[in-house]
This record gives sequence, C-alpha cells and structure tokens, in this order.
Amino acid sequence: MDFELTQEQELIRKTMRDFTEHEIKPIAAVTDRTCAYPKETIDQLFRYGIMGMSVPKEYGGAGADDLSAALAVEEISKACASTGDIVATHNGLCCGPIIQNGTEEQKKKYLRMLTQGGKLGAFCLTEPDAGSDASKGTTVAKLEGDHYVLNGAKIFITNGYAAEVFVVFAMTDPSQGTRGISAFIVENTFPGFSVGKHEEKMGLHGSPTAEIVFTDCIVPKENLLGKEGKGFKIAMQTLDGGRIGIAAQALGLAEGAMDEAVNYTKGRVQFGRSIAKFQSTQFLFADMAVSIEAGRLLTYQAAIRKTKGQSFTKEAAIAKLFTSEAAMHITTKSVQMFGGYGYTKDFPVERMMRDAKITEIYEGTSEIQRVVISNHIL
Repeated sequence: MDFELTQEQELIRKTMRDFTEHEIKPIAAVTDRTCAYPKETIDQLFRYGIMGMSVPKEYGGAGADDLSAALAVEEISKACASTGDIVATHNGLCCGPIIQNGTEEQKKKYLRMLTQGGKLGAFCLTEPDAGSDASKGTTVAKLEGDHYVLNGAKIFITNGYAAEVFVVFAMTDPSQGTRGISAFIVENTFPGFSVGKHEEKMGLHGSPTAEIVFTDCIVPKENLLGKEGKGFKIAMQTLDGGRIGIAAQALGLAEGAMDEAVNYTKGRVQFGRSIAKFQSTQFLFADMAVSIEAGRLLTYQAAIRKTKGQSFTKEAAIAKLFTSEAAMHITTKSVQMFGGYGYTKDFPVERMMRDAKITEIYEGTSEIQRVVISNHIL
C-alpha cells in the first residue's frame, strides 16, 4: 500500500498546518477556558472548503478523498481538538451518511447547505439508556400522512447547539429492535425541535455538545434517509467512517502534545543540563514517536481503504482503538515531563490530556472497538 501523499494531499496538509498555526493555536486556550464555540474559525473553514470537503463537487464540496479529510483533522487537532472534533463530526457523521444514502433531491438540498450554505451538521444516535446498545433507543417516529412525528431525546450530541442540520435515528417499529430503526434528516427549524441541556465536559470545551429534544417534531416524509428499518445499518456504516476522523483527531493530539514536551524539555535545565539530555526523557520520546508513527500508518491505511471502496470496518476500529489509547498515554506522559507546570493551565498539555480522554469513549468505546475487531477475527 502506497502511503506517499499526492501533491493535492500535501497542499491540504500544508494549508491546514499554516491555518492552524496562525488562526487556531493562538485562541485554543481561550476557547477552552471560555467554553466558546469557535464560530469565526469554523466560518473560515467553510470558506476554505474544509467543511464538507469530501462532498462531491456537483453538490458543493471539494470532492476530496478520505485521507485528505483525515489529514485536515489531524493538523487542526494538533492545536485544538475541539475544532478538530467539530470538523470531523460535520464531515464524517452528517455529510457522510447523506452522501452514501441520500436521494438525489436530498443531496442537492442538504449537501449544498452543509458546504456552500455554511450550515453546521450533527449526528443524533445516543440516548440516556442507549449508548453502545442502540436497540434500547426510545425516540420514536410515526408516519402520519405526508410527514413523520418524532418524539424523544438524544444526548451528548456533538455540534448540538450550533448545528442546523441533523441526521437523526428513531424507532419506526420498536418491536423489531435494531431492525426497527430508521434515519431522518432534520433541520433545527422544524416544529417540535429544541435544544436541551448544554453539557459541561472534562475536555473539548469548544465543541458544542448538547441534548436534542423532539416533541411532536414534524419531519417531512421525503426526509427519510434510506429506507424504513435500515437506520441501524446506516448508523453503523457512518460510525465506521467516523472512527477514521476520531483516529485522526487522537493522532493530532498525540503529535501536538509530544511537540510541546520536546520544546519544553530542551529548554528546561535541571542538575546542570536540559532534561531532554536525560536518557529517561529520551526513551519516553522514542516510545512516543513509535506510537505516533504506528497510529499514523493505521489511520492512513483505513482512510485509503475507504477511498478505494474496500472493506475498512476492522481497520477503522484498529486505528481508532490504537490512536485513542496512544493519545491518552502520550498526553499524560507529556504532562509528567512538565512537572508541576504541566498541571497548570499555563501550558497546553493539561488541556490536551483532558481532550484525549474522550477519544477512548465516543463513536464506540475502546471496549466496543475490541468487540468489532475480535468479531472480524473470529
């Protein structure tokens, strides 16, 4: 498998690296401290064509491949995982299922809204009693004439209170378990749609996470995404692709934390020399570099397989599992290298450590990834 980047991919990497350095990194700490949705940054990313970048050109996107999308999230997440999360969710979890399952009319309308229209997207699957087990969902959709009526609530929705277009999963036949789940495209202006609790989280403070509530929410019949009863398949298909985005986010976090630790240890002098010259420090960096390189290869492999139309479920799960656990380890060790300073907000590594934890949890916990991987093996 060829991991050599094309000229276009190299350009995307360089462009996003420069943009991150000049536009995202300077405000990352403020974004975290104020828990502010970085709207101006996201608006710029829409203008750059990064939001919805994998959407085909005929529907307003850049027609970029999956590796390019991963590269963008990786570079952004080196400085601000919150912004990386917003981008990955919009591209992979909202645009993705519409690209794969939408009708021509749905694609023309909603993909243009999610690219040139500047509308942020979100994905609504998780419920209070339905996390890893989607069959326990209680949000229901009932067909009444020319529309569906949705009732229920979703929690932990990334982009929740900033998004305007949502891919929502609801039970159209609760007696069928996962076979009774259907998918819908819902706008925040539909009657009966509302935003509930804004989540206060350990990390990703700039990523707007909220509860979404449906109270007799009217959804036009033509907004059914795919066929009735096929929602679970769409959700799992979407999460497979979304895990590549989370792997890229975790990879960026690990790289960013290591860069910060390298710069700090070179300048920090103890016992007459920089702590970067101590073998214990050097060995830690060697281990970090090995994990980052392995995670990069795993993530890029999954993205390339997806672009080629090859099976990638196992590869995406492996990449997400490995990079998320590596990110947690590397950010924690980076804090350790800063000593007491690492425990303060004067340096970004404590934020990176808090941000890294969620990558082991959302879009399938590490335990679920091991289930997916072992199922493919056995």
